Amino acid sequence: MSKHLDRAMTQLRSDLVEQFGVVEQMIGLSVRSLVERRPELAHTVINTDDQVDAQEIRIEEDCLKLLALHQPVAEDLRWLITVVKINGDLERMADLACNIADRSVSLDYYPLFRVPDDLTKMVGAVIDMVRSALDSFLEHDPELARRVIKKDDEVDFLNVEMIRELEGKMREDPELVEPGLHCFSATRHLERIADMATHVAEETIYLVSGDIVRHGRGSEVSSDGAS
Repeated sequence: MSKHLDRAMTQLRSDLVEQFGVVEQMIGLSVRSLVERRPELAHTVINTDDQVDAQEIRIEEDCLKLLALHQPVAEDLRWLITVVKINGDLERMADLACNIADRSVSLDYYPLFRVPDDLTKMVGAVIDMVRSALDSFLEHDPELARRVIKKDDEVDFLNVEMIRELEGKMREDPELVEPGLHCFSATRHLERIADMATHVAEETIYLVSGDIVRHGRGSEVSSDGAS
């Protein structure tokens, strides 16, 4: 690897870590705005989206320039391809955080509606997935990436439980239908963030081993090799 390529890839890594930090904060604030009924936090999230979009474009352009100028091969090529994909995942996470913030603003019109307690568990699991997915990428840790992928099942289960609780609330009181749908939409966006974290983990496995594990292809997700 040339010194110029090495420096550029180090800068890209730093830019991606910074983007991860901003997106993680957006996710946390969007959920706090929902649970704590703080619309000012929701507006902070929404106003940050342009910053994330601009950074996403810069990172992608830098990756494409390096691919064109240096024509990297093997591990360097896989790393740059992975950065392009993860960069896109982060931008989509930010969009989903904005969607949650939008639902939070809408719920502010229904101060008597109580957000289900299980949402806190779901939030904790999703944020843990996002952080662990980043760590797996930065540390080239496929085992941690596999744990992220397996944790997605826990988030899916919590999401189903949330839907059941919300459906029960709406059946009992028709006046809760509209706020219930806003909350349902927010939990769905949160579940999609978990899917994006899973994709980051899958790309990390590709980066380290060259295996494509999406859609059941390549190596098995379980660390012991069992199907």
